Amino acid sequence: MNKRQKLRSLLSGGPDIIVAPGAYDGATANLIEAAGFPVVYMTGAGVSAAHGLPDYGLLTMTEMVAQAAMIARSVTIPTIADADTGYGNEINVVRTVQHYEAAGVAALHIEDQVSPKRCGHLAGKEIISRDDFLSKIHAAVTARTDPDLVLIARTDARGVAGMDEALARANAALEVGADMIFLEATTSQEEASAVPKLVNGPCLLNMVLGGKTPVLDTKVAQEMGYRLAIQPVLLLSTFTVRGREALEVLKTTGKHPMVPGGLSIEDLFRGFGSEYWDHLRTDVLGADKIAPAG
Repeated sequence: MNKRQKLRSLLSGGPDIIVAPGAYDGATANLIEAAGFPVVYMTGAGVSAAHGLPDYGLLTMTEMVAQAAMIARSVTIPTIADADTGYGNEINVVRTVQHYEAAGVAALHIEDQVSPKRCGHLAGKEIISRDDFLSKIHAAVTARTDPDLVLIARTDARGVAGMDEALARANAALEVGADMIFLEATTSQEEASAVPKLVNGPCLLNMVLGGKTPVLDTKVAQEMGYRLAIQPVLLLSTFTVRGREALEVLKTTGKHPMVPGGLSIEDLFRGFGSEYWDHLRTDVLGADKIAPAG
């Protein structure tokens, strides 16, 4: 199976929930695969942070696609990518899907926020009309050339127009061809639990520590009926805090802080595929492997 078929198989396999931590570059994607997770999620918040920006919809489609392509080719597991609002109207959505598909992602999600969007767990969000949202989802379905590419419809309507409107948009998006629903920023465990029961298709749960939705045990999310759980900023938040601590030690003491676990430089590079490249250089491309001309 290719990566898209593998994701389709995971989603339809059940009953175990698929857990996809968030990556924002090749290094974090490699860590997620090495830890044994079956899928990696490209977090828009993390990609924005990697560009030195907040998650305010400031990156362009081409910047996001470039990061998606890099993450997808860095791992052997499927990549689910954040495609924000589709970067414009229906015509722009068509181009967005074309480029994300060419980048090698297994799935992408498009949301109903007004552009430029904001992190789904911040106040001050605005949403487009239901009809405009459904037109975007229909455009995404039309633009897809590989039927195995998973299209996820994300709605941020819960925090703007209420739960009933969010559910109406979710079910309408499934009717026009979305494969999965991402109902963002439910505000309680009870609300989160209701979503899979009231949505007529598979659902994704977004777990953001400190966000609007309580962070649940993935086993609890599975019991609620969710098929996919993402943790977009787990690595970003952890690396930010640990990085600040290490820099403070260096600044105040003048000494390089100890690396947790005593990680050597060889072990560091081994985690990112050095053994493969060493084998390639020595055993495949070495001078003694080249047959003389003639």
